[in-house]
Amino acid sequence: MTFFTPDKTLNSLGNQILATTWAEFPELARNQCALTLLVYDTPVVVKKEAITFPWEFWQHPIKGFAYRGNEVIYPASVVKLFYLVAIHQWLATGRVKPSTELNRAMTDMIVDSSNDATSLVMDMLTDTTSGPELDSQALETWKHKRNAINRYFQGLGWEEFNQINVNQKTWCDGYYGRERQFVGENWQNRNRLTTNAVARLFHTIIIEMAVSVERSQQMMGLLNRSITRKIEQEQEENQVTGFLGESLPKNTKLWSKAGWTSQVRHDAAYIETPNLPPFLLVVFTEGRNNSQNKRILPFISQLVLKMLGFN
Repeated sequence: MTFFTPDKTLNSLGNQILATTWAEFPELARNQCALTLLVYDTPVVVKKEAITFPWEFWQHPIKGFAYRGNEVIYPASVVKLFYLVAIHQWLATGRVKPSTELNRAMTDMIVDSSNDATSLVMDMLTDTTSGPELDSQALETWKHKRNAINRYFQGLGWEEFNQINVNQKTWCDGYYGRERQFVGENWQNRNRLTTNAVARLFHTIIIEMAVSVERSQQMMGLLNRSITRKIEQEQEENQVTGFLGESLPKNTKLWSKAGWTSQVRHDAAYIETPNLPPFLLVVFTEGRNNSQNKRILPFISQLVLKMLGFN
């Protein structure tokens, strides 16, 4: 059972989106993509006063659609969304002390998707550091510490988190030393996420229930992306160009976290467009050709806008 309510109309429209996408991109195999879509609609007009809608708005059932939403997939940098929530939880409980460097790392981890910044955040979350290989006894102790982040999310008791693994750092070139020992000979201990798990976590941030209202708002501040600046952003890794935000109208508000490697291209985005219901869209795509194709994700978000009534 999912945390959202399946909807017959949304299910039909979701399947139409997938069919249209496959027709446009026949190289995208049916088992190379996963998608979760939540639509926050309500018959009550609610005036927006802050980053997110007032609490009463979020009491309405959430309509949702998922395709392969429980399939575990390597998440690339989308996993940093989990590290963001976890480090805020650690800070809130005093398990980690605030510092200028930690704040800088949290910001760069989300805003720029920096792997170096993520490394520091992971070190502070788990009281571990990367380094040379360890003997078996020391490695077991190190593994237990590193798995603190898995224990936290599994301890929430949400079924969407039953299959996930979020105990690995993100890398540019790969794993070395004890990190290589930990990921396993066949990479069996790599990070794993599902689009439903990402949607569940992102949803809690949106409704200001991730750690606290104030900390959820801080997270949303880091996740905010500028639509109007996307044309000016020439750098490869701006998390808008080639992702769900690229095809959005200029008056749209976007909060997102993208992830990409030579094998995957993913994005998770909460989107607000005037006169349309806000929605949360998580899309994972796999395969070398698909990961290099910057048209797929913008195409899908554009289809969702049209489905919701955008002209």
